[in-house]
Amino acid sequence: QVQLVESGGGLVQAGGSLRVSCVLSGRTESNYAMGWFRQAPGKEREFVAAISRGRTATAYADSVKGRFTISTDNAKNTVILQMNNLKPEDTAVYYCAAANRYYAGSDYGTYDYWGQGTQVTVSS
Repeated sequence: QVQLVESGGGLVQAGGSLRVSCVLSGRTESNYAMGWFRQAPGKEREFVAAISRGRTATAYADSVKGRFTISTDNAKNTVILQMNNLKPEDTAVYYCAAANRYYAGSDYGTYDYWGQGTQVTVSS
């Protein structure tokens, strides 16, 4: 069984930065394709970023491209989402997800495991 635990959310002013992390336990992080999704109140869960199992391919939602970066720290079984130039519309609960395949992309239905989420709030 794989468990994902997110951390690093919080409150930041518009234009600021935050880094959210996701630690995998139960399996080696490098065996999974990883993704970040977010869900704002009253809205559906949406794709943010994804990285392939081999860490050679990444993808981003158009709304975060150029501002967010997904990366991994294999030694710590951790996936990181660095968020810069944050905007109020980035406010949401951010979820980490893992897929037992090479690449899962933006379709949340292809992910096998999910974290509990971490709140990110951007004030204007």
